[in-house]
Amino acid sequence: MLDQLIIGFDKALRTVFANAHTVRPTPGQQLPEAELSEEEKRHAAALMRVNHCGEICAQALYQGQALMSKDEGIKRALESAAHEETEHLAWTERRIGELGGRKSLLNPVWYTGSLAIGMLAARFGDGVNLGFLAETERQVEAHLKSHLDRLPPQDLRSREIVEQMKTDEVAHAETAVRLGAVELPLPVKRAMKATSKVMTGVAYWV
Repeated sequence: MLDQLIIGFDKALRTVFANAHTVRPTPGQQLPEAELSEEEKRHAAALMRVNHCGEICAQALYQGQALMSKDEGIKRALESAAHEETEHLAWTERRIGELGGRKSLLNPVWYTGSLAIGMLAARFGDGVNLGFLAETERQVEAHLKSHLDRLPPQDLRSREIVEQMKTDEVAHAETAVRLGAVELPLPVKRAMKATSKVMTGVAYWV
């Protein structure tokens, strides 16, 4: 258990403070940079900062869930999803820089809170654990879809990143369902949505 905690602490430090790496090419990098006004750049960078925060939270959720799960198959599924989320971190981080923005100053707070939520979800059993993962990914998919409506139409680089992230999140939700996710009660779903709304609203500015 001590080894797992040490590994987990190392992952936390790398997720929050280190530059993320990607194996897959960053979506949209072959496309020319769009002509954006300063306001459009600021807005696009803020949206990508929100997406980056979402990936920070996802990393923490998966780590907390994997740490508490006793099923090796579920642990592997969570680790696989976390790997793709790391790539999302790298993509959004790079795009934020290209747009002249910055990452959220509250990333350590988002990570710590999400880690605790992930560990709590796992304590209710693997079915609920997977159900929480599936519902999280469904809500993230809807959130990314809304960003496609809000990004400047000509910002094709950002849009390509968000599109690929959305595709990956759908696959993660489907994997969770296939492994035995149970449907969460409506009040829990609403609480998750409300919490996400607070995070995204704050991260847009901070």
